[in-house]
Amino acid sequence: FEIGLIESADGSAKVTLGDTTVIAGVKLQPGTPFSDKPNSGVMTTGAELIPMAHASFESGPPGEKAIELARVVDRGIRESGMIDVDKLCIAPGQEVWMCYIDIYIIDYCGNLFDACNLAAVLAIKNAIVPGVRYGKGEDRPMPVTCTPISVTSAKIGKNLIVDPNFDEEHIASARLTVTTDDEGNFRAMQKGGQGSISLDELNSCLDMAVETGIKIRKIIG
Repeated sequence: FEIGLIESADGSAKVTLGDTTVIAGVKLQPGTPFSDKPNSGVMTTGAELIPMAHASFESGPPGEKAIELARVVDRGIRESGMIDVDKLCIAPGQEVWMCYIDIYIIDYCGNLFDACNLAAVLAIKNAIVPGVRYGKGEDRPMPVTCTPISVTSAKIGKNLIVDPNFDEEHIASARLTVTTDDEGNFRAMQKGGQGSISLDELNSCLDMAVETGIKIRKIIG
């Protein structure tokens, strides 16, 4: 992985898993809070599957795959409370920081969920709240509380594998993406595929998510 490679972004990262490469950028700017959370910053996540990344990707508005991808990444970050959104308040009830996370797939060879999660998380971890640029005080680090990591398991026959590549994804009957926080708590989960996952298989996926999450956090710091 590489961080801070996009000068125009407030935080950025590029992650490569096997032959899959994604880039994530974070941009912050002042905006109006939601009425039901007047003192909390706002986070929005989007993903774009650009045509040069794979022959199956088409140009145009985000399709079903891009929307699901963005939602899974967003949910893991949001439900883990990675960003302390209350610390993104500028003027209570009037103005807060709006955090936009944009993810672009450069090369696709499987496991976009985990690659995009890692890129977004790393981009957030090195992001700077640009107070000086907007006349809102000093620049400061993004208020980060934890490092949510998603781990995707694919069911092929009676076997479960972690981090499936393109070919493995397409012969898998089911897929499960589990996001954990620093304490190993389960924060988000998304199933894909037409096949079923038994209770024993679910427990195996959860165990692998915790174990793999620990390993990944040691790598990314």
